[in-house]
Amino acid sequence: MAKCKTDCIERPLSLVFQKLGCVVGRHPCVFLLLALFVAAAPGAGFIFLQERKANDIEDQFTPVNGPAKLERAFVVENFPQSEEFSQLRLSSDGTYASLIITGLHGENILTEAAFNDIIELDRQVKSIATGNTFENLCAQTKENCMSNPILDSINYNATEIVSSAITYPMNNGTFLGTSIGGVQLKQDSSEISSAKAVRLFYFLDEEKTKKNSEWLDGFLKLLSNYTQQKTVHVSFFTSVSRQNELETNADSVIPLFSVTYFLAITISILSCLRLDCVRTKVWVAAFGVISAGLAVLASFGLLLFCGVPFAMTVATAPFLILGVGVDDMFIMISCWQKTEVDKAVEVRLAETYKEAGVSITITTLTDVLAFYIGLLTPFRSVQSFCMYTSTALLFCFVFNITFFGACLAFNGRREKGNRHWLTCMRVPEATGDAKGCCVGGAYDKNTRKEFEMPMDSFFKNYYGPFLTRVWVKVLVCLIYAGYLAVSIYGCFQIQEGLDLKHLAADGSYVADYYDNEDEFFSDFGPNVMLVIKDEHFQYWNPTARESLDLCLENFQNLTMADSDLPPISWLHVYVQFGMNSGFDVDNETQFKSHLTAFLNYSGFSQDVNFTNNQIHASRMFVQTVNIRTAIDEKNMLNVFRETADECGKLQTPVDLIVYHPAFIYFDQYAVIITNTIQNIVVATCAMLVISLLLIPNPLCSLWVTFAIASVIVGVAGFMALWDVSLDSVSMINLVICIGFSVDFSAHISYAFVSSDKTSANEKATDAITKLGYPIVQGAVSTIAGVVVLAAAESYIFMTFFKIMFLVILFGAVHGIGFIPVFLTFLSTCSNSREKNKEILPECSDTIRWRAKAFVIQNQWSADPDCP
Repeated sequence: MAKCKTDCIERPLSLVFQKLGCVVGRHPCVFLLLALFVAAAPGAGFIFLQERKANDIEDQFTPVNGPAKLERAFVVENFPQSEEFSQLRLSSDGTYASLIITGLHGENILTEAAFNDIIELDRQVKSIATGNTFENLCAQTKENCMSNPILDSINYNATEIVSSAITYPMNNGTFLGTSIGGVQLKQDSSEISSAKAVRLFYFLDEEKTKKNSEWLDGFLKLLSNYTQQKTVHVSFFTSVSRQNELETNADSVIPLFSVTYFLAITISILSCLRLDCVRTKVWVAAFGVISAGLAVLASFGLLLFCGVPFAMTVATAPFLILGVGVDDMFIMISCWQKTEVDKAVEVRLAETYKEAGVSITITTLTDVLAFYIGLLTPFRSVQSFCMYTSTALLFCFVFNITFFGACLAFNGRREKGNRHWLTCMRVPEATGDAKGCCVGGAYDKNTRKEFEMPMDSFFKNYYGPFLTRVWVKVLVCLIYAGYLAVSIYGCFQIQEGLDLKHLAADGSYVADYYDNEDEFFSDFGPNVMLVIKDEHFQYWNPTARESLDLCLENFQNLTMADSDLPPISWLHVYVQFGMNSGFDVDNETQFKSHLTAFLNYSGFSQDVNFTNNQIHASRMFVQTVNIRTAIDEKNMLNVFRETADECGKLQTPVDLIVYHPAFIYFDQYAVIITNTIQNIVVATCAMLVISLLLIPNPLCSLWVTFAIASVIVGVAGFMALWDVSLDSVSMINLVICIGFSVDFSAHISYAFVSSDKTSANEKATDAITKLGYPIVQGAVSTIAGVVVLAAAESYIFMTFFKIMFLVILFGAVHGIGFIPVFLTFLSTCSNSREKNKEILPECSDTIRWRAKAFVIQNQWSADPDCP
């Protein structure tokens, strides 16, 4: 068999770890104390945690420098907030409280009894006293508080709701599309027959920030204690509700940490438990979990010291770090158990590091690189998560080869002295005649190694041979084909975008409000601003006005624009005003001379930036309809921006932008898919490079890369079938997916090409024997680390659990199922370790082992660092 010379990095790296293991084994106290100091010193950075918290929804969950943010800056600059309040012309969501009142059991809300309750509730809201009344804080129009048009239309008299003829959506020049929902019209008429919901808004003056906050708290307190009436159901919301709920969710997950660490320690101990009171690895397993905790302490503390923002999404990172740290611990314990028990502790640890070091280095590099690549995303929540997690993974690696290695050395010394795991008292060695809880230290006299764990025997004697049978391989390929087919189908079902109601806890008042809003108030969407940026645009020129009219017509003809409601255009009204007043609107001088008086008279003063006899910018409005889903929002944003671009290509170009405060959140649709694909492609290529460098077989490196792509497709497909959308939260988890999908396949691939066996089937069985149980241990412990998040009442944490579960499940199945089978199809390169085996082709297993032991012993005796 041809030899592949691709171990130029792997072999020297193995020797470096061998030397390090020897040093750690000789001086465990030094490395233990040094690791504790390194964890404690930066860990003091947690005193800055409250200062570093960054949970602002817009800042964390919308794209950095998104187009809508630039558009908003232009709107704010050219159309500053006027003393005359106009909800239509807000550049932000505003400061407000809102109620949605629905009839019980879907009944008609336009009844006298229902409106008696609505008017009484309105009175109670306006009577809230928190040091300042609503009258003192309200946003005003013509020196009166902004009122609710549906109550104005009946003069706050419930009896008139039955007798009045209310038309929809326009009623006496007032738009009711956002005030009345679930409307049924009389046949061949615009008059309302019945409705299912009424919405009331209470806008506050945004300049009175502190006083507003107190009033909104009073509003929430009133409605939280509100007794639902027999005729109506009330849901409520404020402009600060989303933010408050998000911060509450972040705090709610903290109690779950203790449960997670308890589960991780319990599972780790149980999986490493032996009946032998000397060989059991109880303390090693416990300190392995502590090692992961120290990594979180040191890394998070360091970044908090450095001023890195701590986003809510970072709260899930410790669960992840615990899973990774425990996974590497199982690999190291497995390698330790395969060393000869009668050798010196430093020699056993050196062999452990040599065998496990490269493997955990591969997984650490791939995980860390995947997360650092995640920093390229335009979402700060993703950037913050990736920075904290990648740094913690580096510390986790360092603590595994220092702190945990030192603990392993201390445990080795205890085993060497045949001491009890709990009392540390010397006990008699277990023999055929002496057995029980007071004896221990048994080992295989033939191999001079610890007895195999029952699960190791299962993988060696049953699972490995079973998996390498021809008919089983065919069956595995068929199962994989089915997995791939379902995954690809799921990928085409992915929904994009983060629904803002998911930032609140399940069952919260925010979710109830959003559900009612979606059900009853989706007929009319945002009233979109069309902002003309060009200060050289000649509004008095008939040709220019024709181009502008054509542009508006293009918007009006869009399927998501309301064709029955003409655009709100100051220019149309002004031209009509000019014709009625007898001046020439086609003359620049006359056009400008009458403009100021018209704007003040007509109420359009906020729509034109007319200073120094120059129109710097102006705006008009187009009403949208039927924006019900995230896809509708995405399509509306894209089509409106495309139409705006087309207006700039007319014979007389109209340079305009489209804007609405909701576009700040809709911008995620423009980048979410492209950035996700970018991250996956870049990270996968990086994984391939690392695999080629550290796995001494290029074909196996390609299989590792294939495993990454396969797991990503599977996770993406199944997460869509599990009602998880592609948004900034799930993007984080797909970044995790890249790193974790490498872990299991890299371990198996490395063990496969490092095996001394001759045939591909034997290599696969040997790799599964060595790493099958550690992979299962790692998968179970990682899932245990995140399973408590399933109890969290938050979309963010629930999404993290769902995708992590899929990642670990599919990664483990690839590691101990698909990849070993696929590797047997290759005519693999052997590495240099096969040479030792080729020397003794006819020897029995025992003679072969003794010959190899002789070679190893001679190598060690020639090593000045580890005699």
